[in-house]
Amino acid sequence: MAYKGELTKARLAESMLQLIQTSGYSGTGLNAVIEHAAAPKGSIYFHFPDGKEGLGVAAIELAAKQFETLIAESAVSAGDAAEVARAVIEALTTIVSEGNFRLGCPVSVVTLEMGAESERLRQACAAAFESWIAPTSALLEASGVEADEARSLATVVVSTIEGAVIVSRAMQSTQPLVSAADIVAELINQRCQTVGGKR
Repeated sequence: MAYKGELTKARLAESMLQLIQTSGYSGTGLNAVIEHAAAPKGSIYFHFPDGKEGLGVAAIELAAKQFETLIAESAVSAGDAAEVARAVIEALTTIVSEGNFRLGCPVSVVTLEMGAESERLRQACAAAFESWIAPTSALLEASGVEADEARSLATVVVSTIEGAVIVSRAMQSTQPLVSAADIVAELINQRCQTVGGKR
């Protein structure tokens, strides 16, 4: 059972994550986080002594875990690697659409805003992307793709998804994500079929 303090800390990270998605990192003030989380005023510096940067890292780590969970759940429910990628993109499409194109990937937001300003935040973002690339690569390896190529293809897949989310938000259309799902699935299928043909 989580202690009250742990629940408050988790609530602050969740609020920071949600506000980054709608207002960006720079546009999210600590007072807004406290209000959104319905937390005591002194709670941020109690749980995050380094202030906004530490809270930002916690939000990025939370986003990383959420997307990792989405990949893992899709891997269980879907069939092959291409179907997993399509399921993940379809889930993201729903999130972006139902959020009226105001919600995107908080990791890309923080990377673009703060990657050159805060090495700690940049590293947290890099770790988040790695936590998505690694399981995607593992799925491709399980389909018979060699490790180095699986890693390269997984990086392309994650990068394509990230870009499609940004373009979809800019255009206020799900078409970029729909197109990304088709292309990514085709890429994976082509590679897996090539590997299968070599056996």
